[in-house]
Amino acid sequence: MNEIIDALVRQMTEVERRQSFSYVRPQDAATLILVDRSGAGPKVLVGRRHHGHRFMPGKYVFPGGQVDPLDRRMANAVHLDPHVEARLMRLMPRPSRLRARALALAAIRETFEETGFLLGMPKLAPPAAVDGAWAAFAQARVYPDLADIHFIARAITPPKAPRRFDTRFFTADASAIGHRVEGVVGPNAELVELLWIPIAETQRLDMAAVTRTVLKDLEHRVAAGMSRDLPVPFYRILHRRFTRVLL
Repeated sequence: MNEIIDALVRQMTEVERRQSFSYVRPQDAATLILVDRSGAGPKVLVGRRHHGHRFMPGKYVFPGGQVDPLDRRMANAVHLDPHVEARLMRLMPRPSRLRARALALAAIRETFEETGFLLGMPKLAPPAAVDGAWAAFAQARVYPDLADIHFIARAITPPKAPRRFDTRFFTADASAIGHRVEGVVGPNAELVELLWIPIAETQRLDMAAVTRTVLKDLEHRVAAGMSRDLPVPFYRILHRRFTRVLL
């Protein structure tokens, strides 16, 4: 684990040193790691980004992106676990339960937009009508279920980067997939392929240092029984120095 964190320290410090952009406030973002524990060992879902993307072309990533205003309005079947909600609000500027909930919902929405997987509980009646990607949930009569969402890490892009994100990393069991829309992944899509792979084997993939670090955090959490009482690591550059604190 120390070697992986050292790589993250080097990468974040190098970004801080190389860039000369003005300070940009980081945007709230969320990522979701789906874990399949039905076999002999846990596997995670990763996607390979299109080589034409300016941001991390060809890299293996988890589905994720910025929080959308609609994420605050989407109905969900079950609320966040109180432990998850409390940790999300620690060191959060202007903390609120609505903002914490929107982060988790953003991770679910982005997972659908990039993989076609709808996480939630099938219901006879559809959720309240909303626009954008959430309309697919209403059409499939799937309510996003936040009860089984785990918050496992947080990372902020270094201060001098041209685009900055305050990313919360979530995880959920693959059994939470309530529906799938086909045709989302393909040669001309944001993700050109999806791969279920054992956590231990992900280190051979072309990934960003922060992705490798969070996977190691996830591996330790799975070994510890996925308790929501476990602390959540928070990675960032603060006063020009790399810091890792526990939320």
